Amino acid sequence: MGASILSDLGTEILIPVCAVIGIAFSLLQWVLVSKVKLSPGRDPGSPRNNGAGGKNDCADYLIEEEEGLNDHNVVLKCAEIQSAISEGATSFLFTEYQYVGIFMVAFAILIFVFLGSVEGFSTKSQPCTYDQSRICKPALATAAFSTISFLLGAVTSVVSGFLGMKIATYANARTTLEARKGVGKAFITAFRSGAVMGFLLAANGLLVLYIAINLFKIYYGDDWGGLFEAITGYGLGGSSMALFGRVGGGIYTKAADVGADLVGKVERNIPEDDPRNPAVIADNVGDNVGDIAGMGSDLFGSYAESSCAALVVASISSFGINHEFTPMLYPLIISSVGIIVCLITTLFATDFFEIKAVKEIEPSLKRQLIISTVLMTIGIGVVSWVALPSSFTIFNFGDQKVVKNWQLFLCVAVGLWAGLIIGFVTEYYTSNAYSPVQDVADSCRTGAATNVIFGLALGYKSCIIPIFAIAVSIFVSFSFAAMYGIAVAALGMLSTIATGLAIDAYGPISDNAGGIAEMAGMSHRIRERTDALDAAGNTTAAIGKGFAIGSAALVSLALFGAFVSRAAISTVDVLTPKVFIGLLVGAMLPYWFSAMTMKSVGSAALKMVEEVRRQFNTIPGLMEGTAKPDYATCVKISTDASIKEMIPPGALVMLTPLVVGIFFGVETLSGVLAGSLVSGVQIAISASNTGGAWDNAKKYIEAGASEHAKTLGPKGSDPHKAAVIGDTIGDPLKDTSGPSLNILIKLMAVESLVFAPFFATHGGLLFKIF
Repeated sequence: MGASILSDLGTEILIPVCAVIGIAFSLLQWVLVSKVKLSPGRDPGSPRNNGAGGKNDCADYLIEEEEGLNDHNVVLKCAEIQSAISEGATSFLFTEYQYVGIFMVAFAILIFVFLGSVEGFSTKSQPCTYDQSRICKPALATAAFSTISFLLGAVTSVVSGFLGMKIATYANARTTLEARKGVGKAFITAFRSGAVMGFLLAANGLLVLYIAINLFKIYYGDDWGGLFEAITGYGLGGSSMALFGRVGGGIYTKAADVGADLVGKVERNIPEDDPRNPAVIADNVGDNVGDIAGMGSDLFGSYAESSCAALVVASISSFGINHEFTPMLYPLIISSVGIIVCLITTLFATDFFEIKAVKEIEPSLKRQLIISTVLMTIGIGVVSWVALPSSFTIFNFGDQKVVKNWQLFLCVAVGLWAGLIIGFVTEYYTSNAYSPVQDVADSCRTGAATNVIFGLALGYKSCIIPIFAIAVSIFVSFSFAAMYGIAVAALGMLSTIATGLAIDAYGPISDNAGGIAEMAGMSHRIRERTDALDAAGNTTAAIGKGFAIGSAALVSLALFGAFVSRAAISTVDVLTPKVFIGLLVGAMLPYWFSAMTMKSVGSAALKMVEEVRRQFNTIPGLMEGTAKPDYATCVKISTDASIKEMIPPGALVMLTPLVVGIFFGVETLSGVLAGSLVSGVQIAISASNTGGAWDNAKKYIEAGASEHAKTLGPKGSDPHKAAVIGDTIGDPLKDTSGPSLNILIKLMAVESLVFAPFFATHGGLLFKIF
């Protein structure tokens, strides 16, 4: 079989060093962003400043750009708005985390009790599940360490989301102020801010997992099967927090967005982010708690689960049996190299190439995806050569399959390139540079109904190529390396997570920057620049969701394979009644979940619309701009609604595997997992892309950049109002239901894996009774 070239000591140095480099790089990006000052006292154009002439020239240019506005007032206004958005987001997240913290503690106790009861809370060592001749640690140890890793994953997920939100709210006004100097400066500020989140999350997730493995190893010693079974709790903790973050944040942001759009744009015919609109601060807060904090926790969950799935499958293969440390940590080495690759890629956006025109924004972001994928392919090749033996065996449902290191390289590479294909297909269907979105915009000529029909058709059609890409990557990776191949393919798709998150976080930051420009009363030219940044951000956000959904499909399949192995199921036969009823129920769950989240947004938006209308009707001078709206009430409506409404969908996802496993057994649960995976992926892709297309169709009409767009506009025209209605319908689809569904399919799979020993021992109560 041979040994790996990279020594165990080399691995122990490589992984933490790469993680620390990632954290250091994110802090450097933060320092660079912080150089943009929000204090008018440091205005380089003031008479007190005796700096170089270039600086004074720049200040004169800025004031000229503002068309006579006092520069001090603009900066103060931006700082004031930024402070309100930051306070709103922080307040909401603290409220959300209080509720989530209670759940976290309760579920941790549940994990300990259920897993501890498998062997009657015995402290005696037991024969190993996969090798009866060897003695492994007691089930109580697995219960205790699974609980600890669950809490570790949950805390890391919460911290990842919170830090992302803080940097986003720190950078939004700075992006607005930089837009006065040109679109290139604003782009770099927004992108660097996104990179802070991307690298912090990728590096923190890797470092915490690596430290946990090494600490657990002190107790488990040679029992690697038990060690990595306990580590699966890390993925469960990450995804359970992501679910509440995504659902709660999604309900918050879309309640405010729908209320602001319906009353402001359609009824009152005032611009988006107009300071007269009472829901405008809540809308901008929502972008950060939903698209930044929620997305951060979501992708952290995917990363944690794909790593855990790969480690669990590998622990019962030749790596685990022979205690080969470096090959065993191959998934973590891939992630380590991914951080370095993403670091180099980021420099292409911020240092090597300068954006000088609006039309260069989207190509620059797409170039990030291509460069990171090409460099990562080379990185995976090197890692597979140095970290793996030339051949090894992988557990394959009772047999050991011989795998070559080049075959595993292809498994990771196929996942990586499938992610790129999904990204570009998503971009094609959601960017207003291409015909699908332009056709949706054109359908607005005949009203909102045809716009909705065209948008739904686009979403359904956009599923075709991503599903084929996922199917091909599953076939190739399974053929080469069984379930381990699928797990590392998912990891390949997420190996460039730092770049993916930087691109994704860039969108909400740019959206906020545009809102601040409007509220601060900046000139039309500044707003055009921030709108261009935002339109590109909409597309990149859709690409980020595409990555998250594609990786979720692979991750949940890998977790499903690990669950089947751990629950000692020999085959999953869909023709047996137990499995088939599970398939049907599982396929229904994404519809039930989507119904709950959509209705939650609808009911919260209803209260928001009523409040915004009330303020316009009862506050004298509000429409004329002589009176200030009551922003705080709208923020409170969004906060209260999202906290209350996130609990039922979260309970549905968390309780389903427990109820099915306990009462119907592991065969029915395997059917539920397969059914939810198959239907959930389709709905998630179509919902996200439909919403993204409607949003950019609206922006296409508003921008009026082409002759065709000019015939549909301007703002306030009938086609534009139809586009706003389409966008409003799409909001909960693309930012609440769609993105949350990928967490549903992952979370149910990882939860089933964690509780598999309990279900296998005590599950199927109904079938035992009858």
